[in-house]
Amino acid sequence: MRLLPGFLSVERQRTLLAEVRAVVARAPLYSPAMPRSGSPYSVRMSNCGSHGWLSDRSGYRYSETHPVTGALWPGIPSPILELWNETTGVAYAPEACLINCYGPTARLGLHRDQDEAAKDAPILSISLGDTALFRLGGPERKSPTRSFRLGSGDLMILEGPSRHWFHGVDRILPGTSQLLPEGGRINLTLRRVTIP
Repeated sequence: MRLLPGFLSVERQRTLLAEVRAVVARAPLYSPAMPRSGSPYSVRMSNCGSHGWLSDRSGYRYSETHPVTGALWPGIPSPILELWNETTGVAYAPEACLINCYGPTARLGLHRDQDEAAKDAPILSISLGDTALFRLGGPERKSPTRSFRLGSGDLMILEGPSRHWFHGVDRILPGTSQLLPEGGRINLTLRRVTIP
């Protein structure tokens, strides 16, 4: 795991935020549901790229289309792709950018990203807005965990063994950033889905 604290200047954060807002105007945020139970997530989501990650009663999967509008996902904006190229050191492009929008009480339970065929490709996480208390574990759900803060402009890369570690968001610390006038946190998660 590589943590790149303060990687993005405020100007670059604002540029990314404008790009995300343009994506969400075309692919609106929606509330996914847990498989089987149908319980709603506390995090609202959208996607951009050729593959969009979905969760609903039928399970986890990637889809080419928005689950509500039925439209194709917008492409990944070039400033986001540039960050992938700057930080991952791989020659291929990501195919999915999951947009997670956290309100002040939202959280995300421990999970692993295992729905991709490209299981050796890195995962890039970009934090915008309020600080998150992020929890990182190990390869097993029962592995010891540690928590640390991810602030606005921080990047994190899960690669090598950490690509398959459990991780989640315990809570958001409201008021820790002025980037989003409405408060909250936006996290962008870039992944390669198919084998390069």
